[in-house]
Amino acid sequence: MNKLPIIRLKTPYWVDINRLLNHIIPFIMKKVYHVLAILTVIIFFPKQSHAQFDLDGQMLVRSEYRNGYQKLMNENVDHAGFIAHRARLQASYKVDRLTFFMSIQDVRTWGSSSTANITDNYLSVHEAWAEVDFGEYWKLKLGRQELNYDNARFLGNLDWALQGRSHEFALMKYEKENAKLHFGFGFNQDGQKIQDHVYSSFNNYKAAQLIRFENKAGKLNYAFLFWNDGRQFQEIDQVTNTTNSGIRYLQTLALPTLKYTMPQTQLSGYFYYQLGKDIFDRSTSAYDISAHITHKLMENKEKGTKYTATAGFELISGTPTNDQQKNKSFSPLYGTNHAFNGFMDLFYVGNHFNSVGLRDIYLRTRYNFNSSFWIQGDYHNFAANATLLRDEYSGPELDKGFGSEIDLSLGKVISESVSIQAGYSQFFASDTFKQIQSNGELKESQNWAYIMFVFRPNNKAKFIGVPL
Repeated sequence: MNKLPIIRLKTPYWVDINRLLNHIIPFIMKKVYHVLAILTVIIFFPKQSHAQFDLDGQMLVRSEYRNGYQKLMNENVDHAGFIAHRARLQASYKVDRLTFFMSIQDVRTWGSSSTANITDNYLSVHEAWAEVDFGEYWKLKLGRQELNYDNARFLGNLDWALQGRSHEFALMKYEKENAKLHFGFGFNQDGQKIQDHVYSSFNNYKAAQLIRFENKAGKLNYAFLFWNDGRQFQEIDQVTNTTNSGIRYLQTLALPTLKYTMPQTQLSGYFYYQLGKDIFDRSTSAYDISAHITHKLMENKEKGTKYTATAGFELISGTPTNDQQKNKSFSPLYGTNHAFNGFMDLFYVGNHFNSVGLRDIYLRTRYNFNSSFWIQGDYHNFAANATLLRDEYSGPELDKGFGSEIDLSLGKVISESVSIQAGYSQFFASDTFKQIQSNGELKESQNWAYIMFVFRPNNKAKFIGVPL
């Protein structure tokens, strides 16, 4: 143990004080450094052999030209164009049986804040969760987290949208080899109240429960899903002037994954059925059914070239315009819907819900020049899946055809951390779709284009929103 040296004053006092300080200050600083080092180890590395800290991130920069994206453009409306980005900083800390994860993101359109701004509202928490390991097969995950299952048709992380999607959820997981059972719940409130239990946030569940099981039998992958979606309602009785509030539940039962894989061919499909009550207290009976076949037409493993084609259909039930007593419109509530029904997002991306449904017959082809460069062409033919009347509740029936869409896409991997993705889409609207989309004369050409840089150093998903 170090001891302070004994110093005798034999010279003028100011000289001895300087000598004293020259001995004491290095001694104190040495002890301070030791204490800081010990605190660092205690805080960040409580068990050096088991603790692990990882820092990661990603950035998407996307430029878009919109001339009919999400809604067909009227003749007197100008097209839109912009550049936007998402930047995420992700950190995980693992020690013993605990994993803590945090993802902070900045999502903004370039120019939406001043070049000299002090602060803004574009920074947010995308994920913040802790997961504890209860044994060899059981884990509990609590906090804000992504729910990303199957092909993300019903539950997805909305990766195409720059803001993404995550849920405050409690999720229990049992996973043993190919068998995975996940179940959990979410309960939402818009503040820490001392009275009044009404949840007023728009377009979100107040309570939800999830059960999902997946497994593999030989060449067949399959999954079962149950989702119970509870929406807050509040009604005022005009006669008694009293308020009635509660939760109405909509159940979704599904086979969200059915996939049979052969050497050159893959058969896939899914089926969803909804029942219960919608937010307007209507009885619901709705479905979404899809099937497709993917076949490798050509492959050269040495050169990395491959030519693949997919043909399929999707039928989404709808409510006839002259029969609104029962809800027959299926709602893909929390899916990554950009990946379905055309890339111009005219269906089920903030639109077309509680409508006449959709029939989508499609063909997709992709050619890989090598392992890092591909081009893809998609064709969709769209139609309503329920009766359409010219005057909504009366009048002659309209033709169900909505039109067709062509999507062209390409992707290029620059390095393990950087890739480029681009696309162009053109929609050819029928007279029926023009009528239900427009309040005036529509532009002759309806199209959309984008180019995107993807920076993801440690993510296998180098491209976004372009499934085959």
